[in-house]
Amino acid sequence: MSKTEAPMQGEAATPEQAQAWVGRVETRTGAVSPELAGMVMGALGHPAAPQPPIHTGAVLPVLWHWVAFPEFVPISGIATDGHPKLGGFLPPLPFNRRMWAGGKLSFKGRFAVGEAITKRSEILSVDFKTGHTGDMAFVRVGHDLRGEGGAQIREEQDIVYLPIPDSFRAPRAIPAPETPIFSEIVEVGPVRLFRYSAATYNAHRIHYDRDYATGAERYPGLVVHGPMQATLVMEAAMRHTGATPARFSFRGVHPMFDGHLYLQAEPDGPTALRLCTVAPEGHQGLQARFDWEE
Repeated sequence: MSKTEAPMQGEAATPEQAQAWVGRVETRTGAVSPELAGMVMGALGHPAAPQPPIHTGAVLPVLWHWVAFPEFVPISGIATDGHPKLGGFLPPLPFNRRMWAGGKLSFKGRFAVGEAITKRSEILSVDFKTGHTGDMAFVRVGHDLRGEGGAQIREEQDIVYLPIPDSFRAPRAIPAPETPIFSEIVEVGPVRLFRYSAATYNAHRIHYDRDYATGAERYPGLVVHGPMQATLVMEAAMRHTGATPARFSFRGVHPMFDGHLYLQAEPDGPTALRLCTVAPEGHQGLQARFDWEE
């Protein structure tokens, strides 16, 4: 088999072969029903946040569209880590750890609970890199979402693929803001992590299976979902500013583990905030930027 031929089923793609996935397109239709919205609300609930209405036709809270497109993969199509096996829409890369590394979004209008949403997804790039932890690969996926009422979201999602190390090696710690304009504490225990996994139909075992997370993937505890952290800081920013985002971006800089975390922010000009989640040890976990329009 040459380096550019498609890999056989069950084989990992070489960097050259993985480029064949660039440009692949997938189109799906989904919705966030009142029942599913209730599951998300039960996973994200914060004492400082009023419960949003979740009846059909109510405004869908920002970022809740992430639960609208579950992957209904049979058990035979699930990998050891709980993710769907690679080689379909996403390329089969030669690394055993997959994480949602970050993303950026722009918003036009708001979706509604129960509204049909169409999502067109395209593989934008597949890049292999070498960092201080070794070889890795990044897959960037673009999503264009449109609701039947005319609201739109443009989203780019970065997925990182890494080898599983022999022991946990923490990334460089980035200190928390010295003078945040707000700081909220959020409990992120196993029940919350399980509920968010259930609401997003995400079976990645690092979030709910402690034996797998600490034994197979060498983490010191259960891992807090990146998208859940992004949603929590987004909602905190909306509470404190009263604004609706025009743009939002985020990236994970350090894994966060079950227990509790803090939601913090610093101003970044008149219509933007720099947001982050902060571990009890004082370092940032997820960094984000929240932009709104006057």
